[in-house]
Amino acid sequence: MTSAKASARIYFTDFFGVDPEALEAYGAFNVSLVNDLPLFIDPFLLFDSKDEKYQRPHQDIIQYVRFLRDRSVETILPPRMVEEWFHFPEVRQNWLGFSKSGNGGSGLGAKFAHALHKNLHSAFRAFGEETITRGHHLEKLRLLDNGVGRDHLSDFTTNLIKAFLLDYTQTFALEHLKPTQRRRVAVQKVWFDYERQRWRGAHYELPYWNRDFVILTPKDFLTKDEAWINRADLLDRFQDIYESLPDEQLRARVDEHFRKLLTDDMKDDEVREAASATIQAYPELLDYYIRDKEENGDKAHQVSGLKVRQTEEHFINQVRDLVDRHLAGTAFYQDADTFEAALRRIHFLKDVIENKDGYRLFYLDGKPIKREEDLQIMYRLTWYASPYEIDREVNNGRGPVDFKASGGSKDKTLIEFKLASNSKLKKNLQHQVEVYQAANNTSKSIKVILYFSDSEYERVFKTLKELNLLDRPDVITIDAGRDNKPSASNA
Repeated sequence: MTSAKASARIYFTDFFGVDPEALEAYGAFNVSLVNDLPLFIDPFLLFDSKDEKYQRPHQDIIQYVRFLRDRSVETILPPRMVEEWFHFPEVRQNWLGFSKSGNGGSGLGAKFAHALHKNLHSAFRAFGEETITRGHHLEKLRLLDNGVGRDHLSDFTTNLIKAFLLDYTQTFALEHLKPTQRRRVAVQKVWFDYERQRWRGAHYELPYWNRDFVILTPKDFLTKDEAWINRADLLDRFQDIYESLPDEQLRARVDEHFRKLLTDDMKDDEVREAASATIQAYPELLDYYIRDKEENGDKAHQVSGLKVRQTEEHFINQVRDLVDRHLAGTAFYQDADTFEAALRRIHFLKDVIENKDGYRLFYLDGKPIKREEDLQIMYRLTWYASPYEIDREVNNGRGPVDFKASGGSKDKTLIEFKLASNSKLKKNLQHQVEVYQAANNTSKSIKVILYFSDSEYERVFKTLKELNLLDRPDVITIDAGRDNKPSASNA
């Protein structure tokens, strides 16, 4: 095993002293053990893989959902069976996905279980028996507006291929990690015993850090934002899909139904609602949409590969470079309290984004991404060695705040990130953080506003002036525009 260069500990290879090239050669994504990164497993990438060992986990997924379908159709299930078969925890140990704080999420509880059970004995009674498509797809469960969300599908997929992921991680750990860096652990709900109709656990030798094991995931499985088969794409392309139906009679019926719902003054969202209602009336459209996605499967791998590389560049390579060059080995972390700690990190990001080409993190194909989430992840990663606790999207009863830095019961600071393009910016600035302060028993807060153009800055400046927030040290603007204009001063 080759030791990685001594550096700030943010990523898997940092914590376990592994050469990043060894992890790259193995094909695993280098997760952050500070905060989840915004990637998830796309089941289509398993289905469409040319590697048989990747196809097998997808077959396991379909087999289990067929089992659920059969049980759902047969009878009303007792609560203990619903709990056993439909409820799953979030697999937080893979450090990927939609976690609100660190790497812990809520998992798949009663709401998901109810939605899945209901749909498998109604709209998706024929799941796993499709003939129009080349195969069967878990993503189909999310194509109707039926209570199964993107995060649900991600957690469900990860749970159903957990045995594969654990084997994959164990193989790497045994070859590349020292015995002191791994531990034999008991993992619950690993494989399903179809004879006894219950989930079974198993033991694995896995990377172990901070009183928990770590799971690695092949990059070939991963994507960002949306799966290849997804509801937003279905609605965006609805008219093209039904107009190309080979069944002339079905095409005519769908067209008539859709046209009856349309009016001349409809907005885009209303047209999408009409498309959704038509799909609900003719669910066989889903199979034709999926077949089209199958026929263009090569694009799925190209798109997801690009998204994974962009995520690596944004949240690994550039963050690593910034932390090593500007933070590690300095007095950056010798802060007097949480307010100073939070403020210094915001000024650091401001300087990097405005003066050191950090703005590139917020552009894709020349267009601004404008995602508050990306700025939040970058900010969270700068806390890697702080003695203070930093929690993301803490909800103490009056809505979630982006971050809360804690140094004890008497030392708390709240941090809110906003985009200048947010239509509710003025209202949020006026009320939001003050409400959060009351809920969190603190008087310290910082507001950060990200803008991308002169016009956005002018709107922010006007808003801050109206609210008497100009020249406040706790209200900071960040210029993420591409033009070489002077850096915005602290508002």
